Amino acid sequence: MILTVPKALRGLFERDRRLLSILSRSAAHAMRAGVQAALGRRDALPGIVASIQTFGSFGNWHPHIHTLVTDGLIRRGGAFHPLGRFPSRAIEERFRQLVIARLTRAERLSEAFAESLLSWEHSGFSVHAGPAIEPGEPGAIERVSRYLTRAPVALGKVHPQKDGRIKLLTPRDPVTGLDHRVFDPLDWIHAVTTQIPDPRQHLVRYYGAYANRARRLYRPSEGQAEAPPTRCAAPCSAPEDPEDSEDAWKRARRRSWARLLARIYEVDPLTCPRCGHELKVVAAITDPVVIDRILKHRKRAGVRSPFEPRAPPAA
Repeated sequence: MILTVPKALRGLFERDRRLLSILSRSAAHAMRAGVQAALGRRDALPGIVASIQTFGSFGNWHPHIHTLVTDGLIRRGGAFHPLGRFPSRAIEERFRQLVIARLTRAERLSEAFAESLLSWEHSGFSVHAGPAIEPGEPGAIERVSRYLTRAPVALGKVHPQKDGRIKLLTPRDPVTGLDHRVFDPLDWIHAVTTQIPDPRQHLVRYYGAYANRARRLYRPSEGQAEAPPTRCAAPCSAPEDPEDSEDAWKRARRRSWARLLARIYEVDPLTCPRCGHELKVVAAITDPVVIDRILKHRKRAGVRSPFEPRAPPAA
């Protein structure tokens, strides 16, 4: 889901980046209220991942919120109540009321201007619900997640000109019909640096059943959790610790680094090379002296170091 605000309010968020938190919280609270009202339940929460974006397709300042939200509500213990169709209009109206009320309380809007915004027939606020992603579509989830956290400008759309100006390829302008925008050097620097977030400002936030305080309560209980993967009978290089009580949910979270290595080197570091089953991490060695001793020992034993240059993997 994509939630946007009218042009009349965009300058407020550019002058004070702290107000982006109001925008993010208002989007999450509006979606929570809309889904709860649609299902008639207050004892469950949707899971929401919100990404704060401040750029538009034309190199302009355009604060808005992109979200991934569960298609229903999650109760404590992991029980799920599907929704089917999102109440976009109700969420849009609630989003508008929350943003205006909170900006007014923060003394960024006068009460007169707030009343004027609430009286607009075409509010300028919008909520777009994209197509649902089915559980068996991990590729679609990855594409949308990459889109939520993408950079403000793709390098392939930036073309320096001989006169020093910058040409940015854009969607076709509905008014002028142009498919690009040309910036003077200083205007281009301003357009790009405006998108740099404030220090320690998190642009991806988690709400509802996905919030840090609620995540443990709303994930599937032991009876609903998937069975742990089968381990190999033969002793692997990383044996399972029988005292370990870490659940599958935590293990899945810690596999992100392994997925990145597998995508780059086409080798899964958490798969046993002998039996093909899952390994368990028992230690992480960070001492350079110990690492150097291990590599020297491997070299004496005739085992090639993983840091030596080698040919790329076969296609």
